[in-house]
Amino acid sequence: MKFFVISACVAALFVLTLFVGSVPIPARDVLHILSGGDGVADAVRFIVLGSRLPLALTSLLAGAGLAVSGLMLQSAFRNPLAGPSILGINSGASLGVAVVMLLLGGSVSAGAFSWGGYVAVMIGAFFGSLAIMGLLLLLSAWLKNDLMLLITGIMIGYLASSVIMLLNFAATAEGVQGYVMWGMGNFNGVSMAQMPVFSFMTLAGIFMAILLIKPLNIILLGTSYARNLGVDMKSVRNRLLLATGLLTSVITAYCGPVAFIGLAVPHIARLVFRTDDHRVLMPATLLIGSLVAMSCNLISLLPGGGILPVNAVTPVIGAPVILYVILKERRRR
Repeated sequence: MKFFVISACVAALFVLTLFVGSVPIPARDVLHILSGGDGVADAVRFIVLGSRLPLALTSLLAGAGLAVSGLMLQSAFRNPLAGPSILGINSGASLGVAVVMLLLGGSVSAGAFSWGGYVAVMIGAFFGSLAIMGLLLLLSAWLKNDLMLLITGIMIGYLASSVIMLLNFAATAEGVQGYVMWGMGNFNGVSMAQMPVFSFMTLAGIFMAILLIKPLNIILLGTSYARNLGVDMKSVRNRLLLATGLLTSVITAYCGPVAFIGLAVPHIARLVFRTDDHRVLMPATLLIGSLVAMSCNLISLLPGGGILPVNAVTPVIGAPVILYVILKERRRR
């Protein structure tokens, strides 16, 4: 029943995103456009099909991907405050964007090819996060302890942030402003032309996460018990890093460093379903992640055409959940 209610809410929010926006459009015009009809102004058609539809799809997939990344990290490291940003992958994406915007002047060149603007930002974010993910995979072969790998990821994030501060110090005012705007996060960054690539890579990461349901359930019983059952902990950890890295890097590259969804949503799923069984928790986290992301997106709409950054809204939902978790852990002790 809970799954049905949450799924219905996700479907309702998806439809609502198509009908509601900062620019008012009559519902009959939206229905006419979605049904393939003609006779509607090109500008209105673009808003519905070129802006609202990719926005709905992006928030649906990005929310699910970030939420399930947080669930995997919290389960694997047995840390309720672990999230996609804690391993430094978000910081790697931010560093890549900082290099493009603040050091290279907003363009990337490779041989005879040159990319500028939004494409250059995406390339920087994607390769920056992939570089950190590759480094973590390399270190995971040497660091046998999950806690040490977690601490290493945090330190890598601090180092990346330090380099970003130096780049900000030496950059122009326009470059700093552009970087700050990207860092606020938004779900408007994926066009319909880019949607196939974004969807494929995000769904691939989610599929990799679903394949980890059984190992994650066993890990909850303890790493020693898992090894006695024949679970290859090194292989599980590498697969988890790959899935988390792919999801975080792709979503951050397209949407910016969206905060709190990966950290708070797994706890919301646990509170709603009262279980740690990943056979229930994984699909619940995917659905609630989409629900929260689309809710934040709708809240961010302002009358008159304005849109608030996503990271201005996500703390309103995420921060109370995290405070509740911290207080709950303190009461246990």
